Amino acid sequence: MSLNRDMKTEMLLAWYDRNGRTLPWRSDPTPYHVWLSEIMLQQTRVEAVKEYYRRFTEALPDVRALAQAPEEQYMKLWEGLGYYSRVRNLHKAAVQIMEDHGGQMPPTKKELSELSGIGDYTSSAIASIAFGERTPAIDGNLLRVYARMTKEEENIKTGTAKKKAEAWFLKFMPEDRPGDFNQAVMDLGATVCLPNGAPECGRCPWREFCRAHADGTELRYPVIPPKKERRKEERTILLLVDETGRIALRKRPEKGLLAGLWEYPALEGKKSSKEVLSAVRELLGGAAGNPLPGGFDVLDLEFLPKAKHIFSHIEWHMTGFAVRVRKPAVGEVPLQWVTPQELFETYAVPTALVKYTEWIRDQFKITE
Repeated sequence: MSLNRDMKTEMLLAWYDRNGRTLPWRSDPTPYHVWLSEIMLQQTRVEAVKEYYRRFTEALPDVRALAQAPEEQYMKLWEGLGYYSRVRNLHKAAVQIMEDHGGQMPPTKKELSELSGIGDYTSSAIASIAFGERTPAIDGNLLRVYARMTKEEENIKTGTAKKKAEAWFLKFMPEDRPGDFNQAVMDLGATVCLPNGAPECGRCPWREFCRAHADGTELRYPVIPPKKERRKEERTILLLVDETGRIALRKRPEKGLLAGLWEYPALEGKKSSKEVLSAVRELLGGAAGNPLPGGFDVLDLEFLPKAKHIFSHIEWHMTGFAVRVRKPAVGEVPLQWVTPQELFETYAVPTALVKYTEWIRDQFKITE
């Protein structure tokens, strides 16, 4: 490693030793803790992850506990973090580790990449932080730092740009602290070399080496293509409540958006109260205008507040109705009827429906 490279590395690690973020998973960086934190941090802010990480590790402290956990438990622990395929893959990988690796996480990037849900970035992060393998973990923070340091003109989201970034960082990565090096650049990108036109170059340990900073073009980088406009979908949410206070849930399909989660029954489009009544009768097994089977009857209909939720590629624009029904006969319709207490303790309902979940909490005076 040249003198200039050594100096860059030493300056970065010295900065990290003084300014690195204090995070719960860094205080005890076992392979399990590093893995869990990296999966949680995908698409989720650090501050939001901290409490979820604490709860998850208290309930499922190691790979064996996760592998043996029932679906409802790990899904409930993940409730609110979104992107639920992440936790399903965590569980699948935990089972793989128990069955194929004797309960020990494999120590190399190559072996880690063979586990469910562990891609190039996550395998590099675990291998470098937990096992000391010299491999750059290329996430958005590292790509942004690289693009500004080198004035990379290529679309930073391409595979070619990522390979160039990996090769560039590898030149500066030391043999003795590869995990700290990765975390140092992550922290540099997260706290100093900020996105959205707000880099704080005066605090950057690498500013004297940064090509974009040298000519004042930091805001031009990284080069990112314009985002596609999200598709907008209208939905009508139905909170079906029987006379004993039980609430109807149904399970989403095992593939696709919010796969396998429990949700309140919903209708496509923005429906009127008349359309809702007709749909409820059909949902519960009766024909429009006819008495419902099994003693079902609609007692009351109440408008609920509108809500909006933004996914990466879709926007849900929701209207809601609380529909009180009499005598649902368990087993006669494809719905799961649960008490409010069961809803909050056991069932994972998407954050997209939080406004309607909070209505239930208020109506039934459920405390945290």
